[in-house]
Amino acid sequence: MPHRIVSLAAHSGTGKTTLAEALLHRSGVISRMGRVEDGTTRSDHTDAEKAHGFSIQTGVLRLTHEGTDVTVLDTPGFADFVREIRGGIRAADSVLVLVSAVGGVEVGTERAWATADRFGMPRVVVVNRMDRDRADFFTVLADVRASLKGPVAAAFLPVGEGPDFRGVVNVLTGEVSPPQELPPTLTGALREARDALLDAIVETDDDLMGRYLEGEPIGDDELEAVYLRAVHAGTLYPVLPVSAVTGVGLDALLHLMVTGLRSARERGPLTGVDGQTREPTPDAPLSARVWRVSIDPFVGKVAYVRVWSGTLRPGDTLRNTSQDLDVRPMHLYVPNGKDFTEVPELPAGSIGVLTKLPDLHAGDTLADPARPIMYDPLWLPEPVHTVAIHPATRQDEDKLGAALAKLREEDPTLHYAREPQTGEQLLSGMGDMHLGIAVEKLAAQGVTVTTTPPRIPYRETIHAPAEAQGRHKKQSGGHGQYGDCRIRIEPGEGFAFRSAVVGGAIPGKYIPSIEKGVQDAMQRGALAGYPMQDVHVTVLDGSSHDVDSSDIAFRTAGSLALKNAVTGARPGLLEPVMQLRVRAPASFTGDLISDLQTRRARVQGMDPEGTVITVTALVPQAELQTYSADLRSLTGDRGAFSLKPHGYQPVPESLAKKIIESRQGELAGA
Repeated sequence: MPHRIVSLAAHSGTGKTTLAEALLHRSGVISRMGRVEDGTTRSDHTDAEKAHGFSIQTGVLRLTHEGTDVTVLDTPGFADFVREIRGGIRAADSVLVLVSAVGGVEVGTERAWATADRFGMPRVVVVNRMDRDRADFFTVLADVRASLKGPVAAAFLPVGEGPDFRGVVNVLTGEVSPPQELPPTLTGALREARDALLDAIVETDDDLMGRYLEGEPIGDDELEAVYLRAVHAGTLYPVLPVSAVTGVGLDALLHLMVTGLRSARERGPLTGVDGQTREPTPDAPLSARVWRVSIDPFVGKVAYVRVWSGTLRPGDTLRNTSQDLDVRPMHLYVPNGKDFTEVPELPAGSIGVLTKLPDLHAGDTLADPARPIMYDPLWLPEPVHTVAIHPATRQDEDKLGAALAKLREEDPTLHYAREPQTGEQLLSGMGDMHLGIAVEKLAAQGVTVTTTPPRIPYRETIHAPAEAQGRHKKQSGGHGQYGDCRIRIEPGEGFAFRSAVVGGAIPGKYIPSIEKGVQDAMQRGALAGYPMQDVHVTVLDGSSHDVDSSDIAFRTAGSLALKNAVTGARPGLLEPVMQLRVRAPASFTGDLISDLQTRRARVQGMDPEGTVITVTALVPQAELQTYSADLRSLTGDRGAFSLKPHGYQPVPESLAKKIIESRQGELAGA
C-alpha cells in the first residue's frame, strides 16, 4: 500500500494538533474528535501536554485515506522545542505548513519554512481557522506570498469566511466541496486565482511553458497532472483554506496529501556524509536514522527511527555508524499516539520504534554492517536561556545527575554545567518555557529543584599602572617566615608575569612562588572578591633571609604585594557581554530598539528582509536574565533570538558601586 510521511509545522496556536485530530476523525481512525483544552487528543498524550494545553514532543499518528497509508508527525509550535520541530520535519517526506487565517504568517511559520527549505521538502500551505471571526484568506494569501520564499499559489478558495465558512472551490476545476452554488462575488477572485495558478504550473514544465506561450490549448487532465508533479517535486506550494474544527476543507486536503505529496520511494537517492548513496527502496542496503529519543519510566529508552532504505527486521545486527558500535533490536514497533504495535519488519519509508537499546542517541545512523553509511546529524542551535538550579534536599542532590542525564538523552538542546566562578549548577535551554518543562520532568523523576537567575560572573581589572611592596615576616620560635618583594602592575591583555630582579636580591627559586601568590590574590580580587583579568606583573626588587625565607613566605608576599598595588591602579569591575541577534516582524523594530536601549545595549546593525528584521547588538549578560519571556511578551511570541559570548566590558561606575556593596555584604555574611 502507498505510504506518505507528512509533518505538520507552524507557529504555536495555529491549531496543528486540532487539525491532526480532525484528519484522524475524517479518515475514520477515531469516532470522536478529542480537544486540546480537555487533554483528550491522540497526539498530546503526555501529562505535561495535557496540563499545559500545547505540544511538547512530536506526536506520531497514522491514518488511511483513498488506499494510502499516511503517517502524520505533529510537531510542537513553540520554538523552545526546536529539537522536536527539526527532527519531525526531517523524518518526513513533505510538510504541511499551517498559517492562522487570523494571525497570518508569524515568526514560527518562517522558522518552519526555513527548516523545510534546508531539507528540500515539498510543502502545502494550510490556512487554518477559517471559521474564526476576522478570518481573511486573501489577506493571509498575500502575506504568505510576501513573507515565504518560493512559488506559492492558491489551489482552493474559501466559500464564505468566519462563521460563514462553508466550503472550498478548486481553482483548477471550479468544483465546490461540499457541492453548492458558487457565490457570484467569488467569480472574479476565482478567475484571478486560476490565472495565477496556471502561471505557476507552466513555469514548472518547459514544454508546457512553450505551448502555453504559443497559445496552444492545454487539457484539464494534463494541467492537473503537471500540477500534482510540481507539488510532489516541491516546485509549487499550493495554498488551501480549512477549518479543523468544522471540518470544511478537510476532504480537499486529504486528497491533496495522498495525490500530490511524495512517498518515500519517490524521494530519490539519499546521500551520506561520505558521498555514498542509497535508493529509498525496501531491497536496498539498510539505512535508518534515529530522529528522536524518549525515556519511558517502564520501557526505558525508546528510539524513534525513520527507515530510509532497505528493510529492518527483528534480530538484525545493525551498525551504529555515528557511535562506531553494533546494536541488535529484538522487537520492532510502529507508533500511533501513545500506543505501540509490534510488527515483523520496517521497510523503507517507515517510522518505527526500537526499545531497550541504550547506545542509541538522537541523530545516530543505523546501517547494514556490510554496507555502512552515515547521514549528517541534525544541526541544533545553542541554548539562549539559563537558570541556576538548587536541589531541595541532599537526596535530590544525589539523584540530580542521573535525572539530568535522562533529560539530556531526550533533548540535546538542554545543557548542564557547573559555573566554576560562582559554583552554581546551571541548566540552559531554548527559553523559559523549555526550562520550566525540564524542571517539571525532573519532578516527575522524583527530583525537586528550585531555580533562580544565575549569578553574573563579574571580573575585576585595573586601569593604571602602580607599584607596591609585599612583606611577610613572622617569628614564632625556631625558624621564622620571611618573604619580601616589590612589584609593578599595569593593564594588559591577559595575564603576564616576569622578573626584573637583578643582583640576586630575591633568589631565583622564589620567583615562581611570588607568581603563585599573585595569582592567588587575583582569584580573590580586591574590590568585591571577583577574579581579576588583564593584568601584567613585573617583580622589581625584594629581599630574602638565608634561614627564614621559603616558598610559602614568598607566595604570601606576592599575594600581599598584588593587593597593595591594586589599590593604586584604579581598579574597576568588568561584566560579561553577549552578542544578541533578534529576529522579529519589522513592525516591532521600534519596540525592539527601545527595549534594547533600556538594557544598555550597543546596536551593531539592523538587517531588514521582507517583513522581518534582524537586529544585532552587544548586551551585558546581566540585562538578559529575563529576555526570553520579555521578548515573547514584547512581540506576541513572534520574535526569536540567539546569544553567544562576546567578552567583558567595564561596568558603569554607578552600577559598579551597587554591585560591589552587594557583593561585600554577601562575603561578610558568608
